[in-house]
Amino acid sequence: MNVHSGQMLGKRAIRGGRSSVRTALYMAAFCSSKHNPVIKAFVQRLIGEGKPFKVAITAAMRKLLTILNSMVKTNQLWKENLCPKNA
Repeated sequence: MNVHSGQMLGKRAIRGGRSSVRTALYMAAFCSSKHNPVIKAFVQRLIGEGKPFKVAITAAMRKLLTILNSMVKTNQLWKENLCPKNA
């Protein structure tokens, strides 16, 4: 959600969706950014490109969600190749 009105430009924030799912994804992404080599490399790349930490974690949340959706759809366990390192 963005906060824009006329000439005023504000920061964007995540407000939509279910807060319990968002909270769980945030904690999973935060822990993954420290311990999972795939997500850690992704977050470090984004931070190296100048993105703020919370923006990088939000991107990791989305990446984790797409990986989890793919795992459920194909009935597979975690594999590093489900998550390309350069994406």
